[in-house]
Amino acid sequence: MIPFDDFTLCAATDDLADEPRAREHADAVEFRLDHADGPLDELDAYSGDLPILATNPHVDEGGAVADDAERLDVLAAAAEYDAVGAVAIELDAMRDGRGERVAEAARANDASVVVAAHDFEGTPLRQDLRGILGNALEYGDVAKLATTAIDRVDVLDLVTVTHEFDYEGEKVATMAMGEAGRHSRAVLPLYGSRIGYAPVDPADATAPGQYDAATLRRLVDDLSGA
Repeated sequence: MIPFDDFTLCAATDDLADEPRAREHADAVEFRLDHADGPLDELDAYSGDLPILATNPHVDEGGAVADDAERLDVLAAAAEYDAVGAVAIELDAMRDGRGERVAEAARANDASVVVAAHDFEGTPLRQDLRGILGNALEYGDVAKLATTAIDRVDVLDLVTVTHEFDYEGEKVATMAMGEAGRHSRAVLPLYGSRIGYAPVDPADATAPGQYDAATLRRLVDDLSGA
């Protein structure tokens, strides 16, 4: 299990062969099943040191798979691997019950469940941010919310709401996508965001505004005084 008790830096990749290069900076690997060639075969062969956060997002959530049943089948199968310490499932899929079998498979394997929501258009008002994160926590161990920052003020709202949930002992992972929100990936962990995502190589970024793993680790450690 990945407990997410503290900030966890996940090296985002669609190729588990990247894991040895990620070890110096990352705490886990976010394995993007939707972009991998034969993801279950890769899991069969995996012998790395870092635990895996498996994710297989729908196209509406920034993923590459449109067939909902197929992607959830693959994600549920991935949850059964011992190396998989957590899975990420979309909030919409949990609300309507489609993702419950994935959550059940994860919990049967003692893996954490991250329930995720994305807003690719902007950053909702603070009360809406609270509502989304609170709703996600009803279904998962960690609530993840990635918004899009139109300007830097949007990050202030995320900072406030993230701190509120952390103060209450709730596990949330927040970030603002886009150049205006780029700094949020380094700043929000100081206010309680439990997960950061970063590719090993900058050219392999999977979301707008991502730092590479070495840079994000250095920034978070420097800002936190670690």
